Amino acid sequence: MVSVRRSASAFVAVAIGVALVAAATLLLAAGRPQVPDRLARAAVVVQSPEAGASADAFVPTRPWSATATAGLVGRLAALPGVAAAVPDRTFYAQPLVDGRPSAADPRREDAHQGHGWSSAQLGGLRITAGEPPRGPGEVVVDRALGLRTGAPVTLLTAAGPEPYTVTGLVDGPGVHVADEVAAALAPGVRTIGLVLAPGADPERVATAARGVVGGDGQVLTGAARGALEPRGDARTRWIGMQVLTATAALAGFVTVFVVASTFAFTIAQRRRELGLLRAVGATGRQVRRMVYAEALAVGAAGGLVGLLVGAALAPLLGRLLVDVGYEPSTFRVRYELWPVVVSIAAGPAIALLAVWSASRRAARVRPLEALREAAVEQRPIGRVRVATGALLVAAGLALSFGTATADEARIAAQYALYAVMALVAGATVLAPAVVGPVVRLLRSPVRRPGGAIGMLVRGGALTATRRTAAIAAPVLLTVAFAVLVSGMVRTTTAAYAAGRADNVNAGWILVPDRAPGLSDQAVAATGGTALLPTTVYRTDPETVPADRPLTALGVDPAGFAAANRALSVVAGSLDDLRGDDTVVVTAAANLRPSEAYAVVFADGTSVSLRVVAVVTDTSIPGDLLLPRAVVRTHDPSALTSTVYVRDRIDPPAGARVVDVATWAAEADAAEDRLVWLFTLLLIGVSAGYGAIAVANTLLLAAAGRAADLRLIRLAGATRRQVLWLVTVESAVVVLIGALLGGVVAFVGLLSIRAGLAEQVGAPVDLVVPWSVVAGVVGLCLLLAALASALPTGRSLRRRPARSSVGVVG
Repeated sequence: MVSVRRSASAFVAVAIGVALVAAATLLLAAGRPQVPDRLARAAVVVQSPEAGASADAFVPTRPWSATATAGLVGRLAALPGVAAAVPDRTFYAQPLVDGRPSAADPRREDAHQGHGWSSAQLGGLRITAGEPPRGPGEVVVDRALGLRTGAPVTLLTAAGPEPYTVTGLVDGPGVHVADEVAAALAPGVRTIGLVLAPGADPERVATAARGVVGGDGQVLTGAARGALEPRGDARTRWIGMQVLTATAALAGFVTVFVVASTFAFTIAQRRRELGLLRAVGATGRQVRRMVYAEALAVGAAGGLVGLLVGAALAPLLGRLLVDVGYEPSTFRVRYELWPVVVSIAAGPAIALLAVWSASRRAARVRPLEALREAAVEQRPIGRVRVATGALLVAAGLALSFGTATADEARIAAQYALYAVMALVAGATVLAPAVVGPVVRLLRSPVRRPGGAIGMLVRGGALTATRRTAAIAAPVLLTVAFAVLVSGMVRTTTAAYAAGRADNVNAGWILVPDRAPGLSDQAVAATGGTALLPTTVYRTDPETVPADRPLTALGVDPAGFAAANRALSVVAGSLDDLRGDDTVVVTAAANLRPSEAYAVVFADGTSVSLRVVAVVTDTSIPGDLLLPRAVVRTHDPSALTSTVYVRDRIDPPAGARVVDVATWAAEADAAEDRLVWLFTLLLIGVSAGYGAIAVANTLLLAAAGRAADLRLIRLAGATRRQVLWLVTVESAVVVLIGALLGGVVAFVGLLSIRAGLAEQVGAPVDLVVPWSVVAGVVGLCLLLAALASALPTGRSLRRRPARSSVGVVG
């Protein structure tokens, strides 16, 4: 028969775990790519060829040139059922309001994008006032900006601020100019939308369009048009999926761990009961089935409650994910069937997995257990366990050495994770043998005037080392995970920022402010060294993929060489980077000076360049160096990312000036913020479950020690002294786990610091967010104290009386 008191903690753990799994899977189901609003009315869309092999790389598509676009548009428009074939041109254009860049919704990538007016029909944009743009200097803007028709407005473009007149307002983000203006600002085209005639079959039109396009693109219909969402939104959605997947997996794993420890402790307390069942004829298989039935009932009930809670929380969590940046602003929660099925099955599955080991232990209980009045711990640890623990610790130390000597950050991180896993496992296995020395180390904090409570605490921990180790194990895991992950993230962030700053030879740096980049006019006003990034495409039919995107930087070679301390030329000379056909490549390209290097630019034109120099792979923050004028010629909407200046200057519109250290720290600030939030989420989930595991174990232990505590009362202890005893016992156990977990994590962090110092070539400080660690330990201490003191206080309300008691170790 299922005991409500004994099963309550397992029920709560299952319910919480399934709630997290349900919410995460519902949000995952809603995280499919969305068709951009500006293309929603185009039932068939033709996209240029993908330039890359992996969807996870968020690679762009290789654009068509103006000539190729005109040919495709003509042939597609002639297809039966097609009313119009509209090339969708995209370029940078951001209205200035009160002299500063403004956007109705800055989180939307299309809020600072411009398009030709003909593209409006692809998304069904509706003019709410005025009329369409008909020539240069005319623009239609989002009505949310608060502008009126006929009013002047300044658009910040790649060239600089440009004066326009508002001819109309629409009910959507972005700006729209005349088609001939858009063609000059965005000569390369990646998308052609087909507006169908009434009654036309989209699939039939798509089939005909595939015959026209051939291998020079792909035709998308229905939900497949989600592949057209902005790359920024796709990346944000992918990050959110990783967060949700990790949360669901961690919740399931830790729930199994917590429920398993709860059932294991319950079985240990029911040994006499199970012995009685065996004594009256129950077989081991029957006992095992009974335990499985109890677990199934707990899992089914907890799973149902968890599903309801998770489904209720999903919309709230979805809005939270959008607010913190883990999902794009277009994300919407939709309820589907498969997450419900997964969540319903998760509760019983988690409970059955968790109870497997406990059921085997229950089936091995002998009938003579019913006659035992005392349960005294035997030898705390065996030789096999000692050998296993020693091997795990040795493996952890070896992996720590590998972390310190790894050449790549990714490999070092893997080694560090494996090292801490091995060390945590070894410390857990050896915990009963370590408890004694640690308790003696902590003997001062548990002493009080009189010494009786301290003596009882030390004696209980030393004689019941297995129980102490079992309670300390969740704390060890939680603290080790929190210290390692938080310390690794903070130390890595600081190390890369220091290395980035060390490579720059400048006094100040001009960066964008509320804009995606800097205009040419802003760069010209500074007189500094600028980086103008663009994406080019290397096409080689003999490789897979045939089209490969590369990051090219338009630079002035002399200024770039002076500002970049990491620059190392392997062959050729950077001084030869001039003209319209030269390029500098990295050593990874396996080319020599004077060799040809053909690329496709953002305008879709293919140009054969000549290699004039080769630099080391880590010399430049990209793949190629080009003359700045060449980048501007082929990519009219390219924006400068950074300008290095010697002296502080007054920043132009859409820019701000920062020192080198600030720039280095902010270079990956958005990604670092998401990583840190993800880290806190994982630590929160693991810390919460770790604290619940400690509380569960202590609650069950308190029920089994009621007779012992009453005996202490009979010996003359006051109620307050007994409460202090159990509180101090729980605190000592938590401190033991925290100490062991901290030691294990610091071994991994020290090896990570050594590896990072080798990689960045500069001293690296070890950064540990002590507030996070203190919060984790404090949570465990709080729940442990409450889980010990509350049930003890209830049991001590009754007047102490003489009773037969067993000696419980």
